[in-house]
Amino acid sequence: MKSFLYESLPTRVVFGEGVIENIREEVENLGLKNVLIISTPGEHEVSIGRELAGNLGELSHGVYAKAVQHVPIESVTASVDYVNENKIDGLIAVGGGSSMGLAKANVLETQLPIIAIPTTYAGSEMTPIWGITEKGVKKTGKNLIVKPKTVLYDPALTTSLPAALSVTSGVNAIAHCVEALYSESANPITSLMAEDGIRALRKSLPKIIENPLDMEARSDALYGTWLGGTVLGTVGMALHHKLCHTIGGTFNLPHAETHTVVLPYVIAYNADHAPEAIQAISRAIGSDPQDVAGSLFDLIQSLGVPVSLKRIGLNEGDLDRAAELATKNPYYNPRPINRESIRNLLESAFHGKRPVSEQMTVK
Repeated sequence: MKSFLYESLPTRVVFGEGVIENIREEVENLGLKNVLIISTPGEHEVSIGRELAGNLGELSHGVYAKAVQHVPIESVTASVDYVNENKIDGLIAVGGGSSMGLAKANVLETQLPIIAIPTTYAGSEMTPIWGITEKGVKKTGKNLIVKPKTVLYDPALTTSLPAALSVTSGVNAIAHCVEALYSESANPITSLMAEDGIRALRKSLPKIIENPLDMEARSDALYGTWLGGTVLGTVGMALHHKLCHTIGGTFNLPHAETHTVVLPYVIAYNADHAPEAIQAISRAIGSDPQDVAGSLFDLIQSLGVPVSLKRIGLNEGDLDRAAELATKNPYYNPRPINRESIRNLLESAFHGKRPVSEQMTVK
C-alpha cells in the first residue's frame, strides 16, 4: 500500500429524524447567547428558521433570510455589517449550499461558530471550503475557521425538497465522492467513504422520485451526502469542481443542475487515467466498468432532470469563454487539461450527448 495522509476534521454530527428539536442544547453546548439563523428567502427554509427561533427563545436574534446562490460579495458585506451591528455571537445556517455559503463567507470576517442544519444534499456543511462571487468570477478557498462546529442531519427536513431538486442535489453529492476517488490526496479511508456514498445515493434517488416522503430513502440520501461532504472537505477536488465553479459562477447557472449535467462528461474524460476510481464507481452504481459515464448519464436522464448545459441556461456562444476560464489556474486532474479538450467536453455537455470516453478525446 502506498503512503498516505489522512486528517479527520473535527465536527459534532447528530443524525436522525427529529434531531432539530435539540437545537437549544446544541446552542448552549457552544456557549452562545445571541445566534442568527441564516436561510434563503424560500418559504420552507424560512419556516424552519422561525421554528428554530421559537425553540431557542431568548437565545435567538431571529432569521436572516437573504442567502442567494453563488454567494455574491454584496450579500457577504451586508451580512457582516448586520452581524456586527447586532452583536451576534453565533450563526445557524439552515438550507443548502447558499445558506451554508453565506454563513461561511461571513465567518471569514467575523470568526463566529456555525451550527449547520442542511435541508438539501449539497454537502457544504462538512467542509472548510468557502466560495464568493465577485464581478462575475467565483473564487473558492479553504479555511478551517469556516467549518461548522455542529451539524444536525434531520432526514425529515428534506421531505419537502422537490423530487427533481432532490436528484440534482444528490448528484452534486455523488460528484464529491467521484472526485475524491481520483483526488491527488486520495487515501484508503476517504475512498471507502466515497464509494459507499455513491452507493447510498444511487440506491435512494430513484426511490425518492417514486415517493418523496420515503423516510428510509431520505435517510440513505442524507447519509450519502454526509459521506460526500466529508470527503469533499478532506481531500482535494479536480476538474469537475473547477468546471462547475467556473461556469456556474460566471454564467449564473443553477448550482446543483450544473453539477448534474457536467459529472458524466468529466468521468468520461478521466476514465482512462483513473482506472481504480472507475472500478469503484462501477461497483457503487452497478454498471459495466467500460460504460460508467454512460450509465450514470442514463440514470440521471431516467430521473427526469436536465442532462445538457443548453437546457439549464448556458448559451452556445459562451463555450469558448467557459473553456478559457476553466483552464486558467487549473485544479489537479488525473488527465492533463488543455483548452481544446475542455472545449470539446463542454460542447458535448452543452448538447447533452451520451458520453463515452472517445467523445472526450481531441482529434
